[in-house]
Amino acid sequence: MSEWKKICTLDEIPSLGARVVKSAQGDIAIFRTGNDEVFALHDHCPHKGGPLSQGIVAGKTVTCPMHGWKIGLDSGAAEAPDEGHASCLQVKVDEAGVVWLDIKQIVAVCAA
Repeated sequence: MSEWKKICTLDEIPSLGARVVKSAQGDIAIFRTGNDEVFALHDHCPHKGGPLSQGIVAGKTVTCPMHGWKIGLDSGAAEAPDEGHASCLQVKVDEAGVVWLDIKQIVAVCAA
């Protein structure tokens, strides 16, 4: 069962950028693509822990600012030849442009 929490409006996330949501289980990066799609990942690159929220968004990927790994926003998977995975979280945008994050999932993913 989901427990949705209002995070911000779509306009409060920079286009081709991210907004960080602090949680006791670790930071969550909420990304916005050029097509206004929204994705959420733990703000932690699977390679060396770089802050994905500070990376460059292109299409449906973010490039880690530390070592250039590309991470799929929709899957959390590193693009080949790199290997690894950043945890994805459920996020949605309602018809009013409000961004919601499933906070129950934050605890479940972090506990795994």
